[in-house]
Amino acid sequence: MSDVSTGKVVVNRAMSLDGFIAGPGHAMDWIFEYLTADTFPEVMAASGAMLVGRGTYEVAKRMADQDAPYDGGAQFVLTHEPPDEPDPTVMFLTCDIEEAVATARSAAGGKNLEILGADVAAQCLQRGLVDEILVYVLPVLLGDGVRFSPPSLGRIDLEPLSNTQSGAVTMLRFRVLSGG
Repeated sequence: MSDVSTGKVVVNRAMSLDGFIAGPGHAMDWIFEYLTADTFPEVMAASGAMLVGRGTYEVAKRMADQDAPYDGGAQFVLTHEPPDEPDPTVMFLTCDIEEAVATARSAAGGKNLEILGADVAAQCLQRGLVDEILVYVLPVLLGDGVRFSPPSLGRIDLEPLSNTQSGAVTMLRFRVLSGG
């Protein structure tokens, strides 16, 4: 059995320069104008599982026809109501956030657990479950949409770990110190 302590819990998201992770109507197609699976291949290679919320899952399903392959490992969707028709590519979880993180982290097999989606990420940050935040800053101003974090999140202190440029994308990596 893998040692889950070797992998980190990482909030991973793309963001416009004005602080939005999705545009109006939860649009995320703008991301793929700049970011592809091979922009930072080391991130995908370090990921063993992904935990997303139902909203992020639904947006991803709508975008499935786009050529945006990303293999972050086993996929878990935290939801109050699993869909009527099962999806063999994901596991739906109806537990609390701590149990969901533990379940997905165990499945990551010692690699990182990526947290995607605004609500699930905010819940994880509020409960002190996140080790790092990874942000891809894209050269676009969206003006409106889903913010990086909700106003209710509160202060969280971060330690800058690295910043890397790949084409038009800047990747910022932070260690979560405290807060929530």
